[in-house]
Amino acid sequence: MKALIQRVDQASVTVNGAVIGQIEHGLLVLLGVEAEDTPADITRLAHKVCHYRVFSDSNGKMNLNVQQAGGSLLVVSQFTLAADTQSGLRPSFTPAAIPDKANQYYETFVAYCRSLGLTTATGQFAADMQVSLVNNGPVTFLLQS
Repeated sequence: MKALIQRVDQASVTVNGAVIGQIEHGLLVLLGVEAEDTPADITRLAHKVCHYRVFSDSNGKMNLNVQQAGGSLLVVSQFTLAADTQSGLRPSFTPAAIPDKANQYYETFVAYCRSLGLTTATGQFAADMQVSLVNNGPVTFLLQS
């Protein structure tokens, strides 16, 4: 399981011309679920995302997590993060979880984040989405379970 997190000043997801999820200050989380992932991976990665310290404290050091910084999450499923890109010039999606499992894990990830009290907006699983963001920093990290 992989989460590409980006510190943002704003981010939104549009489907069929309608904004379905948006946040101001916080983290855009692009989430990829792999076939070998387990329920323990969901909890471990969600905890890491929610507690990862990428926001500046009063001394300008990255010492605050998204909740401490008063931010929100926008979680978007992105199966392409599970691609194998090691050989050739075309990605292989063999490592990606089947859609039913990926959707279940995605929903569980979102529920975990919400259970921590974080405002968590979402995209739409398996939809053709347009994601807009203003990356602050830029600050981007790839986290893995």
